[in-house]
Amino acid sequence: MQSPRTNWAGNYAYGARTIVRPASLEEAQEAIAAAERIGFLGSRHSFNAIADSDVLMLFDGLPEVVEVDRRARTVTVSGGMTYGALATALAREQVALANLASLPHISVAGAIATGTHGSGVANGSLATGVAGIQLIRGDGELVWLSRGDPGFDGCVVGLGALGAVVRVSLDIEPAYEVRQRVWEHVPLADVLAGFDEVMSLGYSVSLFTRWAGDIGQVWVKSRVSAGQPEAPVDLPGGTPATGNVHPLPGLDPVHCTPQMGVPGPWFDRLPHFRLGFTPSNGDELQSEFMVDRRHAPAAIEALARVGEVIHPVLHISEIRAVARDALWLSPAYERDTVAFHFTWQRDQRRVEAALASVHDALAPFESRPHWGKVFLADRVAVGSLYPRLGDFVALTERYDPRHAFRNEWLDRIVFGTDS
Repeated sequence: MQSPRTNWAGNYAYGARTIVRPASLEEAQEAIAAAERIGFLGSRHSFNAIADSDVLMLFDGLPEVVEVDRRARTVTVSGGMTYGALATALAREQVALANLASLPHISVAGAIATGTHGSGVANGSLATGVAGIQLIRGDGELVWLSRGDPGFDGCVVGLGALGAVVRVSLDIEPAYEVRQRVWEHVPLADVLAGFDEVMSLGYSVSLFTRWAGDIGQVWVKSRVSAGQPEAPVDLPGGTPATGNVHPLPGLDPVHCTPQMGVPGPWFDRLPHFRLGFTPSNGDELQSEFMVDRRHAPAAIEALARVGEVIHPVLHISEIRAVARDALWLSPAYERDTVAFHFTWQRDQRRVEAALASVHDALAPFESRPHWGKVFLADRVAVGSLYPRLGDFVALTERYDPRHAFRNEWLDRIVFGTDS
């Protein structure tokens, strides 16, 4: 990992004068109440200034919490815990989460605060699995909100602007197994002709492309039903992979989760990379844009038309499905969504130039950017994409009337004010 002074990718250096590591909730409350402005760091997997502040707080010194409530079908965990560590703990209890993101190394609080997701036409973002959330408000007071409470839908994808997320209750279910298979070189025309059918081939489906021809890989992850044979999957035009593959052609798949239809535990199949694999030093940038799934074929065609601009600075692009939700600042708010993820070379200038073409290509589809990644949209554009943004701003005034959790980025992109 990079120094806490930089994000995971190393493309952003935090401007904080002080970094604090409280050893207890009480210490965290006191530090928050005393700070003029303060932000919070988890796995530092954001690619912009969303988490920066004058003072930054890390939660790796707090006692780890994993409390399974089988009757409520929830697990209460520390906000700073990674999904990989949580999955390991849940495996011992023989329970599971409904979904995971591509990487299991991101923190629970950071992932839900930005609307991070996995894939699956019936699977919501990771934030939709939140049953309860505990915040430290701007005055240092602890607040617990449960699903259904007033303001809950505004607090979950909270961008760090409502308080420090110290504990989260997540929905759980009995442990299950998943198998995954990969098809290579699927003609783009076949995907466009049956996009919904392709994205519904499994419990979780991911398409990988470099926007320079075909869909290079289609990863299909299917839940295993006890005692039932594997259901046949038909993907016309594609070639079944003859061995494990890496999303980036030519790279060794040793760190990828097992493929070839071999069943395995949910936490070792839903992510693309193994829990024991520590990501590289982050020699990349990332962007992601979400559009209404009804417009997916047209959006794919629009991106393909600017492929010659995207391809030279791209490592890989992933297309996933996310089910609609009711969380105010979720990129999947009130619309079934297709997400276009871009893993770029770490060249900020060239990436931003390519993003101008991506932005223009997706503008007709009212694309919503992932809050924690690189994008060019301003407050005017963001405000037009989120009908409940005004309600969210009002909610932040209740939880943080002195604006301790704001920073220049949030002021500019979310609140429409100058720091």
